[in-house]
Amino acid sequence: MEFKIKKAEFITSAGKDSSYPEKTLAEVAIVGKSNVGKSSLINALCNMNKLAKTSQKPGKTRLINFFGINGEFMLVDLPGYGFAKASKQEQAQWGELMEKYLSSGRVTHLFMLLDIRHEPTAEDRQMFKYILYYAIPYTLVATKADKLAKSRRKQAANKCAKLLGAPPYAIAFSSETGDGKSELLERLRAVVYADTKDGGDATETDAPETDGGADGIYPAPGQA
Repeated sequence: MEFKIKKAEFITSAGKDSSYPEKTLAEVAIVGKSNVGKSSLINALCNMNKLAKTSQKPGKTRLINFFGINGEFMLVDLPGYGFAKASKQEQAQWGELMEKYLSSGRVTHLFMLLDIRHEPTAEDRQMFKYILYYAIPYTLVATKADKLAKSRRKQAANKCAKLLGAPPYAIAFSSETGDGKSELLERLRAVVYADTKDGGDATETDAPETDGGADGIYPAPGQA
């Protein structure tokens, strides 16, 4: 049965010195550089155009935003990184905010977004090191897939992952066309219901085989 998001609501925002909501549900965090399409991805998955605020100006999201999904798990929108106009003080605050959350042990799984059109940046590689260091299970997502011809998307997405230093597999996604949406929803189902009787693991026929891994599909951070 196809997994569907039937209910999505904004719960709260948290800053560096703010407390997080009580941890009662699985949390799937979404991270990526500024303007890579995190808010658009959340809105597309939830079929709500204005659930997560989008902006043409990079660096708009400065807080951690929590969204309740189906009353079963949370999507967590993390502030974008690599915003060139941010001051050193803002960058330092961002680093503290991110490290506090990533090291909290709250993160069930993390979607790391990369722009399918470009080689991963130094900031992307640093974020990937964070993910590995804190041993957070992850899925790589190559956004803005509609900017490339369909015949090039899979290869370009996998190349992004390889250049990042991960096994060469990423989900090509477009919030404009819905490309990759069903695959991401299946990933969410597999993550959220991994320990339930009717959940089970998803089968990714395009993913490379691995020796183990966080969920038997993608390599566990630290083993990549």
